[in-house]
Amino acid sequence: MTFQNTGKRPFLAVAVPAWLGLLLVTDSTLPAQPAPAADRAQLAAGIEAAVDRLAPGIIEQRHHIHRNPELGNREVETAKLVADHLRALGFDEVQTQVSHTGVVGVLRGGKPGPIVAVRADMDALPVTERTDLPFKSTVRTTYLDQEVGVMHACGHDIHTSVELGVAAVLASLRDELPGTVKFIFQPAEEGPPPGEEGGAELMVADGVLGDPAPEVIFGLHSSPELHVGSVGFTPGPALAAVDHFYIDILGTQSHGAWPHNSVDPVVMAAQAIEALQTIRSRNMPPLEPGVVSIGMVRGGERFNIIPERVYLEGTVRTYDPEVRDLVERRMGEILEGVTSAGGGSYELVYDRVTPATFNDVALSERMAPTLERVVGAESVIRTDPTMGGEDFSFFSNEIPGFFYWLGTTKPGTESGGLHTPTYRGDDESVRVGMRVMANLIVDYLTGAGE
Repeated sequence: MTFQNTGKRPFLAVAVPAWLGLLLVTDSTLPAQPAPAADRAQLAAGIEAAVDRLAPGIIEQRHHIHRNPELGNREVETAKLVADHLRALGFDEVQTQVSHTGVVGVLRGGKPGPIVAVRADMDALPVTERTDLPFKSTVRTTYLDQEVGVMHACGHDIHTSVELGVAAVLASLRDELPGTVKFIFQPAEEGPPPGEEGGAELMVADGVLGDPAPEVIFGLHSSPELHVGSVGFTPGPALAAVDHFYIDILGTQSHGAWPHNSVDPVVMAAQAIEALQTIRSRNMPPLEPGVVSIGMVRGGERFNIIPERVYLEGTVRTYDPEVRDLVERRMGEILEGVTSAGGGSYELVYDRVTPATFNDVALSERMAPTLERVVGAESVIRTDPTMGGEDFSFFSNEIPGFFYWLGTTKPGTESGGLHTPTYRGDDESVRVGMRVMANLIVDYLTGAGE
């Protein structure tokens, strides 16, 4: 996931959820009244003291999670750590094995108020770590029939640790907390294993946003492009829809010395790869965001044999649902034309993985002053939309959501990008993340910014 920090507001004309900008309601029988400023200030001071006290222990938990990563739908030990932590804090409810390995905890404050949710993802990636961190992962497992390393290369260990820290902070303040917080620890954000369901889509389908039903949801993502102490957010369209396509181009095998006896899928694949790029350059409006990328090309077994098939695999990123439809339709038309001209055929599977993530505009503007108060206005960056994707969208398509970037690179150091073997999130980002998220939740519950 990458983005540019221009400081500009997004200008994209894209479809937004129908609820965008609607007034929010609480679950109380009487209208919730904003807490007095003195109460909010007391809670803010309590957060600071609790973070200072609790952060060292939470950072140790982060080391343990990073050292022991687990792939999607396999986060058994991580889920146990989370559930044990919430139970030890005296949470009112702790559910386990939610949508495979998810954990959901409910913390009810001592005063009436709204219900909000906060989500963290727990899964790691099949990446072999190449850092010098003293708590680096050396875990190996089998993924898609291959032995692979496992690493928190997308910072989910930080996400989980921040939410564990926020749970501890708010539990220590629960008597003064006006409302209820639902903590969602999600498996398989990077996608479930082939043939399985999982992630946010399954959690929503399994009813995680009900009983108690939150009215808004908060989430964060690590960003190695931001220094520790900085946060970024994008009102409105923030992260792209993610699609995954699989293409088989089918021909007729022959000896390489007699190509006239073949229907050559290598030539057809080469033509298709070139032609598919015209979708972005010639079928989409020039200012409409979109990506069509081929990530895998496989074909052939020997230098002097024209193979029977060539396999292509890749991704499409868009924001506008109509553009998403256009790309899928044009892919089929192009493949039909290329393979018909070459005398072959094709098979296309087009999988719509996650919708685009939209930050509720009213909620974003309401929470921006909290970000500025906690980290300083100079450290809050309004980021451009990114073509990276996030299944947080399944939650924020149901209820208003606010999703932001947490800086994870220590000033003066370097970090690899997300999904790389050299990504290294700094421990101090956990402490900052605890402060930011706890204050966002408390300010929302107390009615700040209304």
